[in-house]
Amino acid sequence: MSDDNQILIPPSFPAVYSDARQRLSEPVGVVRERYEICEDLASHLVGHAQIQHHTEVPVESEILRRIHAGLATPESGVSPTEAEWVVRRLAELLGWEDPGPMSGAD
Repeated sequence: MSDDNQILIPPSFPAVYSDARQRLSEPVGVVRERYEICEDLASHLVGHAQIQHHTEVPVESEILRRIHAGLATPESGVSPTEAEWVVRRLAELLGWEDPGPMSGAD
């Protein structure tokens, strides 16, 4: 993913939009736009997850599972693969264990 944009997209995100031969299924601009949305979403969820962890749900994996369940709905505005990426990125931002693939977890 190279062009003149200064945003560095981690390899894990283009993988969301890549086929088995590592070709993007969407134009680079679309992938970049979706990355920015998903990265912002993960960043915004940090505070929510921390509050949940300290008040209601002490188990990190359960918090991530619940957040994924919410993001996996059509109303969330993200695709199922983006929802999984957001949750895994959220875990990374929090310093929590990577929950791994969440498909079928809900």
